[in-house]
Amino acid sequence: MLLLRNLKDKRLKLSLFKPKKSDDELELIAFIIQRFGYRPKNLSLFIQAVTHRSLNVSENDVSNERLEYLGDAVLDTVVAEFIYQRFPKENEGYLTKIKSKVVSRKNLCEIAESMELRKVIRYHKGRSINLLTLEGNAFEAIMGAIYLDGGFEQVKNCVYKHIFRKYMDLNRILEEEIDFKSKLFIWCQKKQMKLDFIILSEENKGTNWNYSVVASINGTNYGRGAGAAKKIAEQAASKETLELIGEI
Repeated sequence: MLLLRNLKDKRLKLSLFKPKKSDDELELIAFIIQRFGYRPKNLSLFIQAVTHRSLNVSENDVSNERLEYLGDAVLDTVVAEFIYQRFPKENEGYLTKIKSKVVSRKNLCEIAESMELRKVIRYHKGRSINLLTLEGNAFEAIMGAIYLDGGFEQVKNCVYKHIFRKYMDLNRILEEEIDFKSKLFIWCQKKQMKLDFIILSEENKGTNWNYSVVASINGTNYGRGAGAAKKIAEQAASKETLELIGEI
């Protein structure tokens, strides 16, 4: 009993002398939990992750450049694994192209902007600095901080359940990258089948046209698509056809 009482007394003393977190620190913790779905253990890592090198007011202000380097590598691996699992039939060239699109500087900056990372970034506000770039760099640095603080699985959980679901339209990225009509044409060639696109309707709505087409393979109609141009409608019809035949 005496031993248990001593242990309780020590814990009580430690809690009494534990430094109280500042409002900025509490704001950062809440931000990481809300946006990234992760509760920081070693808060100093996350303070460093949101600190730009322009804020060199003291020796304690270590910039986020090293964490950015680490986060870039970890994020690259997480996205590579995700795409590898998502597209089991695609070759290395296709996987590389999609991964490059997802982890591109432009896309990461857009994600960071939609997360409003500038709210917690620490930088010298008297200098002319591109905030979009700061946000993108801080995003990668936070990935590095999560990796060091919680491990690889925590980064995966963050990316899969929060970043992909809330802040990135993966389908839009894929549709921008994939030429569905060419993919369907190649599939038909391999199967020695004939592919045709049949126009179902053409409507002139004032200054705009609307086309509706159906993809026909060996005389059998499959996917349908519509759009302001024939090419757009054919792409939509090709995508639906590829879904119907189980190619995407």
